[in-house]
Amino acid sequence: MEKYSQFRDRGSGISPFLPVSTQTSIIAKFFGIWAFIFRLPLLVTYCIAYFLVLDYLPLPQLLRKLQLWTLLGIPGIWWVDLQLDGVKRGSLSQQPASRFPRERAVIAAQFTSPVDAVYLAAIFDPIFVLSFPGTRKVQRVSLFRAMTLALAPPSPTVPRTGLVTLRALLEQNPRRIIAVFPEMTTTNGKGILPLSPSLLSCPADVKIFPVSLRYTPPDITTPVPGAWVSFMWNLLSKPTHYIRVRVAEGVSNMSVATNGLTHHEMDEKVAREDGDDLTPEEQRLLDHIGETLARLARNKRVGLTLKDKAAFVQAWSKKKK
Repeated sequence: MEKYSQFRDRGSGISPFLPVSTQTSIIAKFFGIWAFIFRLPLLVTYCIAYFLVLDYLPLPQLLRKLQLWTLLGIPGIWWVDLQLDGVKRGSLSQQPASRFPRERAVIAAQFTSPVDAVYLAAIFDPIFVLSFPGTRKVQRVSLFRAMTLALAPPSPTVPRTGLVTLRALLEQNPRRIIAVFPEMTTTNGKGILPLSPSLLSCPADVKIFPVSLRYTPPDITTPVPGAWVSFMWNLLSKPTHYIRVRVAEGVSNMSVATNGLTHHEMDEKVAREDGDDLTPEEQRLLDHIGETLARLARNKRVGLTLKDKAAFVQAWSKKKK
């Protein structure tokens, strides 16, 4: 992989865009073929039924979550280790309600796989949004769109329509959680990319919870766009998958209060600025969330950006031709 050495982080040597592969025995591959053949029609049929019919029915939240857990269960995603950062194992129920994302909260999640969105939907039932570089506004997307974005090419351009601030979304949906993928594109889980300034449009009275998801085996991460065949094979041919989920303590966007801005003034600031001109307080907030995500995921922050990912995809595509 020396051909892609320019896409390594200079400080750590981490390559966050290279796909991860795992070695399996001949016997495991044999049983994997039968598992894939059995699971594929089940998964495709269930996805069609859910996203074309069930997702539009006015069902109770508990039943909707049960349907999503069924979707996770078909490929064998049963084992989930969910822990709060800094909380001893077994004492989760003893923690205050404010320690866990609930209504009127924002999740800043690591982005590595289509499974990320499904798991977050099954646990938190959030509103998914898409972040962009150089702007504090986001674009609301569906669960299906959030899943497919994990295998979509990076989008360094900001759309002209459909953008909204996190504060406006929270005002429109005061009892919902907002899920943000601030890295703006997927990685292989080995590094945290620079974060979008979209988190800075969050009000000071709303908690931002960094959330990390790690997979074992790690080959269901999708750093390369369009790799649907390899993703489906890795997802369906393994007996089971293990997810390690870590939720950090919520932080507040105190840069709003520090700068002495009202919510109306903050909206005006978002409207007239492109998001690249950050105050020291705003940069410290993004750095804190990035460092927290890296600590939860047991990796490091990298300096590679969305443009580097686009250049990597172009080089990877040339190799495949």
